[in-house]
Amino acid sequence: MAKRAIRAQGLTKTYGTATVVDHIDLDIKQGEIFGLLGPNGAGKTTTILMLLGLTEPTSGRVGVAGFDPNRDAIAVRETVGYLPDNVGFYDDLTARENLSYTARLNRLDRATGTERMTDLLDHVGLAEVADQRVGTYSRGMRQRLGIADALMKNPSIVVLDEPTAAIDPEGAAEIQRLILSLAHRQSMTVLVSSHLLHQMQLICDRVAIFVAGRIVAQGRPSDLAVETSQGRVALELDADVADGALAAALAPLQASELEAEGGQRWRFSVPANRDDDVTTTLVAAGIKVRQLRRIGDDLDEVYRRYFESTRSRP
Repeated sequence: MAKRAIRAQGLTKTYGTATVVDHIDLDIKQGEIFGLLGPNGAGKTTTILMLLGLTEPTSGRVGVAGFDPNRDAIAVRETVGYLPDNVGFYDDLTARENLSYTARLNRLDRATGTERMTDLLDHVGLAEVADQRVGTYSRGMRQRLGIADALMKNPSIVVLDEPTAAIDPEGAAEIQRLILSLAHRQSMTVLVSSHLLHQMQLICDRVAIFVAGRIVAQGRPSDLAVETSQGRVALELDADVADGALAAALAPLQASELEAEGGQRWRFSVPANRDDDVTTTLVAAGIKVRQLRRIGDDLDEVYRRYFESTRSRP
């Protein structure tokens, strides 16, 4: 069983009469990529600040790498690498000089700091521009340098707040690849906050969906999609078959909502526990399947469903 990296129980933060984070629970395993997802102002950054011991909860309990951030803030900061939303560097210094400063702040000896800095600059793809002033860097380059900066202390947990915001698609893809490498190659726990749900779907093992300071859903994106579709899976089929024959073949699977999408393409849904049987059933019925894929699983659609269901509650 994977060890727990981060746990929060009943975590709450209020400012006067405003509740910014409302009794949330988190249980994040070691080595997984976990996403805090929702629009700006949903409470994601405040949650991160409480997990890091940078702001005190109004109520609730927090554990990070076995430490209480409110009592052992220094131990948490030594264990966790943090990339804030607006990462700050000395623009008149080079990337190498900025990381050297970070190495000294983390009390690394010169040899260790130099070796780690060299490896990280190469890992984040900045080795060739390491001696350029950071003031000349693009937003994406600064974010990659920010990840290198967060890794200088060799943390077991990395927290990234909106790492792909305001970055072009190619730069965002580079950041996503970096995040995947941290978890899958270096076995780090990565907690990433973002309002760009479609990007996070590509990298997160599990997510928590925030709506107005509350976590309204938590789990694997595919499981959340099933939950919001009343336990059914939507599929799109490309095959040579008449609609009547297709309906007859799918009847034993309790298929419904069969709709022709033009040509030889159909959309329909089946119970979540029957989606693995669809291809076998169609082939057994003599239907030539060219393509079968799940649809409606994207996190933007899942979030919309949760948001609407939450808004409709009294």
